[in-house]
Amino acid sequence: MPSPSVSRSIWFVVFPGFELLDLGGPLCAFNLAVDFHKAAYDVRVVSTSGGLVAGSAGVAIDTMAPTVANHLDTLVVVGAPTQDILYAQTETADLVRAIAPRTRRKASVCTGAFLLAEAGLLNGRRATTHWRYAAELQRRHPSIKVDADRIFVREDDVWTSAGITAGIDLALAMIEEDCGIEVSKAIARDLVVYHRRSGGQSQFSVMLELEPRPGRIRDALTYARTHLDEPLSVERLADAARISPRQFARQFAAETGETPARAVERLRCEAALPRIEGTSEPFDQIALQVGFGDIERMRRVCLRIYGHSPQALRRRSLAAGA
Repeated sequence: MPSPSVSRSIWFVVFPGFELLDLGGPLCAFNLAVDFHKAAYDVRVVSTSGGLVAGSAGVAIDTMAPTVANHLDTLVVVGAPTQDILYAQTETADLVRAIAPRTRRKASVCTGAFLLAEAGLLNGRRATTHWRYAAELQRRHPSIKVDADRIFVREDDVWTSAGITAGIDLALAMIEEDCGIEVSKAIARDLVVYHRRSGGQSQFSVMLELEPRPGRIRDALTYARTHLDEPLSVERLADAARISPRQFARQFAAETGETPARAVERLRCEAALPRIEGTSEPFDQIALQVGFGDIERMRRVCLRIYGHSPQALRRRSLAAGA
């Protein structure tokens, strides 16, 4: 395990209109490591030209102009609240492309993944971003394996995280790698956040992700959520929505981006997760009561959605609370 005394330079890249919270959360985590835990990070905020850069909230940040950095350790590219801002950042993408080869570790927070992608750093890799923009990232860069479920994704030396607070999870994971789990746990306590949401954890409540506009599809989802322990065929959900099964399947996909079967699996996983992580309840009992029917089916769906089996999720939860 690297010593906290090893000097590591951390550069956060910002641009006009950047999202302030994408910067503030992880920046604070690294600064706390310096101020209270003697981690030898040299943390700086940079932009293409240096000087004051105004974020989307109207707050201007004093930035450093990029310099020759032969030993730059970590490059973190923050995001922006709209795609239009990101698409205008050709100079920032050029800066990232120029700096990246001299950097041990590259990362993005939220839609900063678009700039990593423009710089060619995500080609052929798994990556994540804010769930709202995951489909657009996939469309613009088809070689990327976009995983919208993940809090953060690490592949080799490239890390990407979901939106806003997920940048803190990413920073804590990096600090844990550099300085050890006790330091990262202490910083999580300083930040008054959970230590730490695993990269495989889902970004959001399934119901928030799927929530369509008021109407028949929402009625069907509400019905599904209150009948998870029962069979939920397309026909039954269509009946709850008061439309034909064929029309229901088409309309459901158009409004949620999911098939009804996948949506029900997500709802069941979301219902199971607090019981998996927060209780000692037998897995077969959980699987039965949330509608999976058997442990193996619950295991397969947990692996696909969370990246971990129920057993692994419970072990990690117990370890995090120790």
